[in-house]
Amino acid sequence: MTVSLEQLRRCHFGVDLGAARTRVYVKGAGLVVDEPSVAAVNTRTGALIAVGELAERMTGRTPGYIRVVRPVSGGTVVDIDMAQRMLSHLLDDKLRRTLRRKPRLRAAACVPHDADPLAQRATTETLIGLGARRVELVDTLIAAAVGCGLPVEQPEATMILVCGAATTQVAVLSMGSIVTAERIPVGGDAIDHAIVQHLRHQHELMLPSQSVRPLQLALSGNGLTTQGPESTEIHGRDVATGLARSVHVDTAAVRDAIHTPLTAVLDGLGKVLRSCPPDLVADLADRGIMMVGGSALLPGLDQMLRTATGMPVHIAERPDTCAVRGLGEMLDGKIAPMRLDPLAG
Repeated sequence: MTVSLEQLRRCHFGVDLGAARTRVYVKGAGLVVDEPSVAAVNTRTGALIAVGELAERMTGRTPGYIRVVRPVSGGTVVDIDMAQRMLSHLLDDKLRRTLRRKPRLRAAACVPHDADPLAQRATTETLIGLGARRVELVDTLIAAAVGCGLPVEQPEATMILVCGAATTQVAVLSMGSIVTAERIPVGGDAIDHAIVQHLRHQHELMLPSQSVRPLQLALSGNGLTTQGPESTEIHGRDVATGLARSVHVDTAAVRDAIHTPLTAVLDGLGKVLRSCPPDLVADLADRGIMMVGGSALLPGLDQMLRTATGMPVHIAERPDTCAVRGLGEMLDGKIAPMRLDPLAG
């Protein structure tokens, strides 16, 4: 999956198909789409009813004949036809016409590290369905590192942690390439599930699916750190009676609940450091870890990584859009590779 910067400069648009959100960058126009990767379909007629934000708001609120689907899982397209229809509707008519007028439309797309050939093919087929004649695939880790301003082209180590909805990717980069990397099947969705299960088992409360993220945000000030408030009020549905009920939840217990799935992230981080050359690990002791991705804002996660590794941990500015911004910088030719000219004999 090696692609040159020269090939990327020829691309007209770039797509970051994430499990949580889909983002599209068009050369000359910037970031034009940033919507949830969700579509609502009428199962009787097959018609697409809504995409993006509107479709996400329909989750758990639709009648039986309307199905809310997510065509992307873990950064991999699992339903090519639905992904094509979703992308087509997310791009407005004017932009679609502009792209179709390109004589040889080229596209670039982010794919997870070590994505298998089938996953790569599914991403390629999705963009070909939009009219692309050629599709270049870029590793999400490299795109995200470029997007958050890491000097990936220099001969010094940089470590990046991409916290996605379904997976977490961690890598050490040097000289524009991945030295060692690990893909961990734990992401923001696993954290949401841990919170829902904690409330169900400890308080017999069912939390609406769309209330989990707002709950995290409500706790995010200092809620899930040891200096935060001891409890917070949560509204949900009683498991036994089905009636609405409010409970006061101990934030320390919620913190313990979400730390359980995050142990897998710490294991993956340790595995990457153990397989990294000693010289690069010495660089990382000073530089630390850069966190990107929507789940990087999870309260207390950065402090947990500092405690476990003893290294500085930084959260990128606007971490959720780092990958697509990095892809855009490569499309616009803002990244210059390090030149390694052969020495004269």
